[in-house]
Amino acid sequence: MIAYLSGVVREVREQSAVVVAGGVGYEVQCPAGTLSKLVVGESAELNTRFVVREDAQLLFGFLDADSVKLFDLLTGVSGVGPKLGLALLSAMPVSALAQGLLSGDAKLLSSVSGVGKKTAERLVLELQGKVPEHLAVAGVAAGGKARPVASTAGRDAVEALLALGFREAQVRALVSELVAAEPEASADALIRKGLGRLR
Repeated sequence: MIAYLSGVVREVREQSAVVVAGGVGYEVQCPAGTLSKLVVGESAELNTRFVVREDAQLLFGFLDADSVKLFDLLTGVSGVGPKLGLALLSAMPVSALAQGLLSGDAKLLSSVSGVGKKTAERLVLELQGKVPEHLAVAGVAAGGKARPVASTAGRDAVEALLALGFREAQVRALVSELVAAEPEASADALIRKGLGRLR
């Protein structure tokens, strides 16, 4: 099991990055939030999961332990492979995904590309009592109620950035992060900041 990788980022691709460690370049599949923070030429430390199949050996990387925990829980559900687990983690922040699982929000999960209604319901059924509550803390407001994944301004920003041709998973993850940092930001401000990070 390869549980950790530290090296220099050589290349950032659409769904993966190449990290050089010990003279060897490792291709690491990463969620959109992780990829957006990797910088070519700079060092990176990734928590990893190594998946061996008959036709492939795949390495998945995450910047934080919470993402790994959720990835392990997701892929432990029957019918949910690592690619689908990665898609879920790319579509929204860990806190929002954890909150969705804890609250039984199958509709939120099925909004992710590749996740059908039955799969979403199975995820909720199997993980509702297994997801550690601290993973969802960042997605809960002071009053104890779940905060929306995105504000109206956030939704408008997502639509605008998607219209410009950026990848949906990357856009949604980035806008969710920006809204969490500045809940009162306008759609225009979110779009400007999003463009600065995506280009």
